[in-house]
Amino acid sequence: MIAYTLSSLLQFTLEGQLRKILGRKKLESRISKLRDHYIICGFGRIGHLICREFHSRPLPFVVVEKDPKLVERVEREGFMFVEGDATDDETLQSAGIDHALGLITAVTSDTDNVYITLTARGLNPKLFILARAGEEGSEKKLMRAGASKVISPYTIGASRMAQAILRPSVVDFIEIATASENLELQIEEIAIHPNSEIAGKSLVDSGIKQSMGIIFAGIKLTDNEMTFNPPPYTLIEPNSALITFGERSAIDKLERIAGGLQQ
Repeated sequence: MIAYTLSSLLQFTLEGQLRKILGRKKLESRISKLRDHYIICGFGRIGHLICREFHSRPLPFVVVEKDPKLVERVEREGFMFVEGDATDDETLQSAGIDHALGLITAVTSDTDNVYITLTARGLNPKLFILARAGEEGSEKKLMRAGASKVISPYTIGASRMAQAILRPSVVDFIEIATASENLELQIEEIAIHPNSEIAGKSLVDSGIKQSMGIIFAGIKLTDNEMTFNPPPYTLIEPNSALITFGERSAIDKLERIAGGLQQ
């Protein structure tokens, strides 16, 4: 009986380890095939919320986390992940940084965010890097380290709370228009593919507003210049981005047209 019990425990342990190894190999294979995805470093409160937003879109992403407890949470959520330190070259390469479109570093330590930004920028000079800043003055350090954009959740949160008192109706409008679960009205940024049928046309000639009822809040040109409330004769340049406001169904249709998927 003792021999049978020991052999059963050994078999159970080996089978569990084998399933874990095979599952990890399958996950590594899926990550290696990703292209134009995002890498999210840190699965704390901020990182978790970002993952939920990306998953609702859906956008392809990989989580990088070194805390075993948080890794278990990522696995339960069903997200693709790499367990390791995001400041290490090998960890980011395992997450497919060579083929990634962007990286978000959202760990709690500003020092770690700086090191992650430095590492990521060295591995992929063309990568868009969004960095979280926790303390005042960290923004400049992160920008010098190579971040494309720096955001302080505390500054944004404080400003949002103040605006909720000063301009409550405006805040309510923004929350309704930007909430991912809202199916009626959405504010969206739509990239213009060079092969799109509306690329090179003016806003009025594209017929978008007349046929879809979409409002153009702004247009971001290829030189990163932002024009708010663009006039009807504004040209839709290839690789520019339209800031639109309209119904979800109309936005989805425009995204297909702008991406060159519908003629």
